[in-house]
Amino acid sequence: MTDTLPRIRSLLEASGLDFEVWDCDPELADTATFCAHYGVAPEDSANTILVRSKTGPLKFAVCVVLATHRLDVNRTVRKKLGARKVSFATAEETRELTGMEIGGVTPLALPEDLPLWIDADVMRREHVILGGGNRGSKLKVLPALLEQQGGAEIVEGLARPLSDQVRE
Repeated sequence: MTDTLPRIRSLLEASGLDFEVWDCDPELADTATFCAHYGVAPEDSANTILVRSKTGPLKFAVCVVLATHRLDVNRTVRKKLGARKVSFATAEETRELTGMEIGGVTPLALPEDLPLWIDADVMRREHVILGGGNRGSKLKVLPALLEQQGGAEIVEGLARPLSDQVRE
């Protein structure tokens, strides 16, 4: 692994905001499993997802959504990315672009040219649990930290609550 963890630690310390770094069994790092095992409310857990265009010029963006939400890939993400079709990046693309493994991706210390879109509902939480940059750690942070990241943009409707989708 690259120097992701020291960069993340430095960023957290320089932020001036409260944070906690939690150890996590790498086998339990996937969000649903993590929440169930460690007693974390899914509505306080946020997923960091790399998306990519499937048509036209290759473009990527990182999206942060609550675990209780589903990323609106076919509408909001597609329009923001300016592509006809969009999909989730592969594990290999995620590793190449972020230096992190799925299950541990964090929106902190990302490459500066990678857009960071944060669903507005994430910002309404008192705190959020994020990947720690690897599958062996998680971060408890204030949502305000996300706004401090280069290229960060708060996007209303980037994701929709799963409960809304059941009714459709």
